[in-house]
Amino acid sequence: MNSIEANTRQTKTKGDLKTLRANGEIPAVVYGGKDQNQNISFSKKVLKILIDKENFLSNIINIKIDGKDYNVLPREVVFDTVSDEPIHVDFLRIVKGGKVNLEIPVKFINSENSPGLKRGGVLNIVRRKVELSCPTENIPSELIVDLDGVDIGQSFKISSIKLPENVVPTIRGRDFVVATLAAPTVIKEPEKPAETTEGTEGVEGEATTPEGAEADTKASASDSDKKDDTKKGDEKKTVADKK
Repeated sequence: MNSIEANTRQTKTKGDLKTLRANGEIPAVVYGGKDQNQNISFSKKVLKILIDKENFLSNIINIKIDGKDYNVLPREVVFDTVSDEPIHVDFLRIVKGGKVNLEIPVKFINSENSPGLKRGGVLNIVRRKVELSCPTENIPSELIVDLDGVDIGQSFKISSIKLPENVVPTIRGRDFVVATLAAPTVIKEPEKPAETTEGTEGVEGEATTPEGAEADTKASASDSDKKDDTKKGDEKKTVADKK
């Protein structure tokens, strides 16, 4: 159980609260039971450490106020809308014989021993938290679902989860599902593009030149140029002879 050292606060105005927070303190209220509400304050650093822990709002905390111990349950944390820093906390006194409704997180264990998961099955979590009505002296920190030996097609209903004594779901009249182990989703591979005609290369729609044709074309062009030059030379010689 976590513990907090707190002090009674005498703040009366918004300015008093602003000064308190500027000094690294968080204002809070402890209520419930037959005792009057208590206005307290405690270290902001301590609160942030507790908030970072798992299941903060469902774990009982011991608060020492002016030398006296109280067991309380965090009920609400108010955050600043701009800085997202905690600025106020409400605590409920734990009174013996009382009951409280809480959302308790569900924890799944032994997933490595599930044949269904090994075969590619998918764990569909329907409820990550379940609201329970709990005696204040018997509040579970989490609900355990054991996946050892679980195969595809199996489901977990609230009746299959062992609850502490006198702890019951707030949803009555039906055995609701918490999780199921479903078959793997089959992903269809895209079809392969059609293969190009054998022996044809190059980009579609463009003519390709057979191997060696380019060299023959160049050779033919060269021979043609030579013949034209010879013809022109003969013509020049004939003109000169006539003169």
